[in-house]
Order: sequence, then structure tokens, then C-alpha cells
Amino acid sequence: MTEAAQRVWAQLRPEDRAWLSTLAAQAGSAGVALVGGAVRDALLGRSPLDLDVVVPDGEVAALAHASGLPFVHHPAFDNATLTLPGGRAADLVRARRETYPVPGGNPVPQPGSLEDDLRRRDFSVNALALRVRADAAPTLLDATGGLEDLDAGVLRPLHLHSFHEDASRLVRGARLGARLGLSAHPELLLQVPAALAVAGQTPRLWAELNLLFHEPRPGRAAALLREWGAGALLPDPALLLALDAQQDEGATVSPQVYAAALLHAAPDPAALATRLGLGDRPGLLLARALGDTFYPAGTPERRLRALLRPDAYEGLTGKDVLALGVPPGRAVGEALAHLAAGRRAGQLRSAEDERAALRAFVAQQAQTNPLH
Repeated sequence: MTEAAQRVWAQLRPEDRAWLSTLAAQAGSAGVALVGGAVRDALLGRSPLDLDVVVPDGEVAALAHASGLPFVHHPAFDNATLTLPGGRAADLVRARRETYPVPGGNPVPQPGSLEDDLRRRDFSVNALALRVRADAAPTLLDATGGLEDLDAGVLRPLHLHSFHEDASRLVRGARLGARLGLSAHPELLLQVPAALAVAGQTPRLWAELNLLFHEPRPGRAAALLREWGAGALLPDPALLLALDAQQDEGATVSPQVYAAALLHAAPDPAALATRLGLGDRPGLLLARALGDTFYPAGTPERRLRALLRPDAYEGLTGKDVLALGVPPGRAVGEALAHLAAGRRAGQLRSAEDERAALRAFVAQQAQTNPLH
């Protein structure tokens, strides 16, 4: 076993090594190959959780059935998603080649070798395979120079038309670059205009942008896109970077908060939400954050409000109104409505302003309607 193969094999969970060994024995003399992100992450010293396994020879459905694990077979690309003990998923796929009849469209698969399968991928650092066979020690296959690029910390597309075929690779590269600290190879930067030219006809690109919100630091990924010349895909990432900074200081910021912040920066928030498939929740969160309703510290609304309205303060609540002697019932609602009107008019700029306005309102109500 080579040193690199040893590193990958040792980084896998013991139960994953056992499963791959069993799978390789069931697959026959060609064995199986762990590919892509799992190999890349293992070489970086991370224990992979998501396992993608290529079957160089044999029937995927039969192998999935022989594993004894629950699985779903997808005939179009001859791959199967297995559920491992503990609930993790693993993908089995037949080795294949792919062609793109229409840029941005779905690829057309054809049977191929393991090397063909590696060469169809996005970046060289994702085109690494650990071959596992029953009669030999695991070996590492590097068909595209991925090891050298990983050591250099660069992202390099596998061929000259990579982004033209599938523009979503550009966004995937930014996500990987931000997560793993990888920089763009000159070839990647040369292909950015090609990706932008076909972005509108590449639905997968917008799905990849949606996944950006689930990265550890979404702002860094969005900033990389802008740095690479693809800033037109998203609004200014300044708000996302500010949320990254909050996470760096120990805060927990949800993907919904990031999405709402990006909508706030967009010229047409509704159009961006539709394009990214965000649904209604980020927009509703943004509306609440921009309003005056009280939210406790630590809530998404409060966190987003502090970012978008740094001069905002927490207005008085019904509890505060009652504490000033206003009787429960309709009078409390009238007092709160009076304060809200003052906020909208720009007359109230702090909680102290509100207390003073509330005292004056209560006194006036007592004079004009003593029995109220």
C-alpha cells in the first residue's frame, strides 16, 4: 500500500473500512473504488462521512442487494443510495463516461472505466480514487494530477470546457475553496466567463448557490465568487461576511439568517428567492427583523435586526406598559399602538424616549378620559 493510500485507509472509520472490504469481495476481481470528496478529505486529515463508491465492473443493483442494506436504485445513471448503520448514506455508481449535448443540461451517461469516471468530474482534487480489492492492499489512483494540486492547495478544472458544460462547477469550486482554504488555479479563472455565459440555462448552478448557505462560512464562499469575477451571481456579500465574523466569535448563525441577509442586499429580493429556490421562510424572517416586534436575545430575528438596523433598540412591551399603571385590556393595546406610531414617525429613538412618551400618553389619557 502506498503512503497516500495508507493515509486514506487509516482516516476512514473502522466500520467503513470493514464495509468497503466486504463490498469489494462481493464485487469480484475488479473490486470497488472510494472516490471524490471522501478521498480528498481523508488526505487532508479529515474522517469522511459521505462515501461515494464506484463499481468498475458488475451490476450496481445486484451489489446493493448483496450488501444487505436498505437501498434505492436509480436506473437512469445506474446508481444506488444505500443507508448505512447509523443512518448515513453511501452512493454506489457504475463507472461511466459522460457527454453534455447541451451546455448546462443533464449529461448523457455511457459505461466506462474507473479512469473515465474520474475524468468526468469537476476538479482534480475530486478525481482521486482508493481502489479496494479482496486480493490486494488498497491503492490510490490519481488520473489527473489531483495529489499535486491538493498539496499545492489549488482548485483546477479537469478540462478546458468544464465550466461551459456545467456552470454549477464554478459555485461548487467556491464552496470547496472557502471550506478547505483552496485557491483558484489560473485555468479556473480563465473559465469564469464561460460559466457566466451559460448560468441562465444551468439550473444546477442555482441549486449550488442554495447549498452555499449551508457551508461553515457562506460569506467566504460568496466573496470568492466575487474575487473570481463572478460577483454578478449574487448581491454584495458584505452582510454574509459580517455573519461569518459573528460565527468566528462563537455565535451560531443558521442558513436561514444568511439567506435573509442576502435577500436584504438584493435589488429584487423576491426574484432572487425564486431563482435560488429559498421558499418563503427567509423573506418572512427578513420582514420580522425589519419590523418592531420584540424578539428575545439569541433569536434569528434579533440577530438579523442587530446587523441590518444597528441603531435599532428593543421597544417597550405590554409588560412595560402594565408596569406604568395602565390597566390590562384595550388600554394596553392603545398605548403600544401610540408607541409604534411614534417609531414610524421617527420621533422615538431609544427605550428612554418610549418611556417618556408612554408616561405622557398615560397622563393625557387620564386627563381626557379619567374613567378609561
